Amino acid sequence: MSLPHAADAPAGTIPGIRPAGTRALLVELGSLADVVALHTQLKSHPLRGQVDALAAAATVLVRFASRRDAVAGLPLLQALDFTHADTAEPRTVTIETVYDGADLAEVARLTGLSEVAVVNAHTGTAWTGGFGGFAPGFTYLTGGDPALNVPRRSSPRTAVPPGAVALAGDYSAVYPRESPGGWQLIGRTAASMWDLSRPNPALISPGDLVQFTPIREFLPTTSSPSSPAESRDAGAGTGAEADGSKATGEGIRDVISPASPSEERGGSEGSGFPLRACEEDGGAAALRDDEMPAPTQGDHCHLEITNPGLQSLIQDLGRPGYADLGVSAAGAADPRAARQANRLVGNPADAAVVENLLGSLELTAHGDAVLALTGADVPADVVDPAGVRSRPAPHASPFALLDGETLVLGTPVRGVRAYLAVRGGLDVDPVLGSRSTDSMSGIGPAPLAAGTRLPVAAAGSLHVGDPEAPVLAAAGVPGTLGNGIEPALLRITAGPRQDWFSNGAAALAGQTWLTTSESNRIGVRLALDPQDTAASPLTRARDGELPSEGVVAGSLQVPPSGLPVLFLADHPVTGGYPVIAVVIPEDLPVAAQLPPGDPVRFIFVDPDTLAPLTAEQAAGLFPEGTE
Repeated sequence: MSLPHAADAPAGTIPGIRPAGTRALLVELGSLADVVALHTQLKSHPLRGQVDALAAAATVLVRFASRRDAVAGLPLLQALDFTHADTAEPRTVTIETVYDGADLAEVARLTGLSEVAVVNAHTGTAWTGGFGGFAPGFTYLTGGDPALNVPRRSSPRTAVPPGAVALAGDYSAVYPRESPGGWQLIGRTAASMWDLSRPNPALISPGDLVQFTPIREFLPTTSSPSSPAESRDAGAGTGAEADGSKATGEGIRDVISPASPSEERGGSEGSGFPLRACEEDGGAAALRDDEMPAPTQGDHCHLEITNPGLQSLIQDLGRPGYADLGVSAAGAADPRAARQANRLVGNPADAAVVENLLGSLELTAHGDAVLALTGADVPADVVDPAGVRSRPAPHASPFALLDGETLVLGTPVRGVRAYLAVRGGLDVDPVLGSRSTDSMSGIGPAPLAAGTRLPVAAAGSLHVGDPEAPVLAAAGVPGTLGNGIEPALLRITAGPRQDWFSNGAAALAGQTWLTTSESNRIGVRLALDPQDTAASPLTRARDGELPSEGVVAGSLQVPPSGLPVLFLADHPVTGGYPVIAVVIPEDLPVAAQLPPGDPVRFIFVDPDTLAPLTAEQAAGLFPEGTE
């Protein structure tokens, strides 16, 4: 239950706790100091089943491993005394900065200060690391000179260079990598904000003191940020601005663009680029670092990619627990299919597999291998070394791919993501405990390309499994994929911000939505059905913007357009649009298989029993416009 006006709550109290899906709780707090205190308490003394605790501007999102753990955690949080949380002695991080940012003159105009005075104000007070989010290494800094409170740019940039020092609202930050963004750029630094070779990859952690120091110039080093966008954007007055119509268009553009926490966007309009860029050219450089490690050849059997298709990635069950660093759990978009593929070849559930989008994958075995293909219903053939089709490859059943043979996938007839497991698993180096590719954070193996050789690890003690039924069940019942005519039926629970919407239950669940091509592993954008003359976007019951807060996979985040975005595995860890409902974890594998243009309907369910709610029961979950 959430109480009104959390900011008015006495220090050290929790004014409200909202469910965020069936396995997470969003704890509302009255001040950033309370956020830090509760977050510190939960990190040092985690609750039973706690997977993650993510601090944001005025909330802490606590994720649990199961529904049972989340239910048990609610009274524990309500009774928790976090006023005496153990806090470590703050570190001081010095950031040498060249103050020649493209927006320095504009910040001077907005504040009424001279450019020199802006620099003096920015360097004259130590900032404090408040909370992370948006991207690995991006930390919202608080406690600076209040004279530097400036709005975001009216025309966000499509590419802000790494190392850009920026302001927005009461906050300052350093962009760790090239990304879209609408903050005011006042300078640049050579400091490496994110480095996986460090024990703590993020240079700035919550609670750290940050001192900016002005310098005239820095000598480039191997760790210095460098990109074409930097030379365009970092110099004074030389920044290449995004076209205004593109920056505010209808693509899913700002899903990885930071905002001031009262303005943070996570789904539709804003700066950046359409999410579909993720799915083109094997995950475009806009979403990845060009120097991500590629898989290397092993000493034993390996698989060689001859054609990756539209996109093929290495995935496992993900890397939960790093949300504070701006890293989502990632992992297989359809974990049910990935688990089945591993089970069929006798691998542990978390072994690395290939996730292929829309077929056309071709790979050759060097050494005999046992494979299994699951997920999307995709035809597949085995071609012998002479190039002659030898036999069809079965679905959801283990099969042999002998030395020199090639597996060729066709085009899926149902679903979009197929999973290929090999007995032993793919033997690539883990990053932060996982072998998965995270398109949002740019972490993990690079997208597979022609010529990539995937080493195969030695097989374990588990036996090869028997054929199983496909994971994509027949359409027509809750929790199933559609067939192009009958819609996919996804079960949802209300909240955490359902009170932001007018007639939200009926508007969300009472009409059919269509998936769009602007969708990928980060999220699926939904559109109205043009054949339904009564279809309408969701409407808000209140004005204003939501401070940045943590979000979970399955969140239906609603930008001002009223067209929801359904977050998938690589979703940003925080967002600034209200989340009206969350798809239950059991149905996320179905959401990951939605092709563009397919109809989708949502069904409100009881979070404990997953039994469908009546329209009246669902409407009762929406206290319209409550403050």
